[in-house]
Amino acid sequence: MKHKLILIGCGGMAKQHTARFEALFDRVDVTAVVDLDVSKAQAVSDLLPNHPPVFTDYKEALPYGDLVLQVLPHHLHAEVTIDCLNAGKHVLAEKPLANTREECLAMMEAAKRNDRILMVAYCMRFHPILREMRRLIKEETYGKCFQLSIWTEQLTKSEDKPWIHDRKTLGGGQLFSHGCHYIDLMLWMMGKPKCGTHFGTNTCTPWMDREGTSNVTLEFADGALGYHFGTWGARGTRMGYSFHAHCEKGLLDFKLSENKLYLRGNIAEHIPGTPEDCKEHILMDLGDAPPKPTVEEMRHFLDCVENGSTPETTPEESLEGLEIIWKLYEAEENGTIARF
Repeated sequence: MKHKLILIGCGGMAKQHTARFEALFDRVDVTAVVDLDVSKAQAVSDLLPNHPPVFTDYKEALPYGDLVLQVLPHHLHAEVTIDCLNAGKHVLAEKPLANTREECLAMMEAAKRNDRILMVAYCMRFHPILREMRRLIKEETYGKCFQLSIWTEQLTKSEDKPWIHDRKTLGGGQLFSHGCHYIDLMLWMMGKPKCGTHFGTNTCTPWMDREGTSNVTLEFADGALGYHFGTWGARGTRMGYSFHAHCEKGLLDFKLSENKLYLRGNIAEHIPGTPEDCKEHILMDLGDAPPKPTVEEMRHFLDCVENGSTPETTPEESLEGLEIIWKLYEAEENGTIARF
């Protein structure tokens, strides 16, 4: 069966999303492209081999497909996704699910009422190295993980998309919009936290209404800690996108740009003259052409639609992560520790 997919939203992310279809054209065709700016919709359509028709009203496009990839500003997620579910479409919805708990629950209820798949686009869960890191942590292959740290450093400022600067349309700040990926990963790898803190600032990111730089510390039920540093104000970077899991028998170390997972520590055969702290072992190497997480995410979405199975990235789990963020924000404003 070959599916027909409607792409709703043609900003910068949409152009990135078109790349995911190249490996899946045997299973899905993009049959309609939607954006309020017809030139953006046309630009995306031109990237696709079948040049699907373009629309400015998503409701007019709904008859053209059975699936929807929703890639819209956050404040539009709920209304559009619910309309698509009510029209009988399965939906892969861009993160975060929605800006409020009430909107998230309404989306989940619409999916259940219409017996449709609603999957959240947390593509990082489908990265092969992060999946391997999770397996090693869960199985305690190198002992118990006592500290998981995630860094994301980038410069994000968009004059032509003012909605990303405003907390009312973004839903919060950098933590809510982008950090939700990494809070989700922490919960996926480590389980539910019991308490945490957040400090955010828009110092040096004055275009942000709320924080452009964020620091989160979590304590999990077993005593392990989690840390996430994210910024949209980086003018330079060393960590980039980096993931460290400190375990009893060594450090699991993954830097996104290198496509390699290292185990660092006193685990290799000693080489005379080599400092102890330089010992490393490559556990996984994806080479120069690593799989794209968005492709694997879309493949999984198609599998769920065809098999009627539950997605790995459910709206229920997504809401759990967002509730952590909302409680962190509330505790920050009150000068307290968040209790979950």
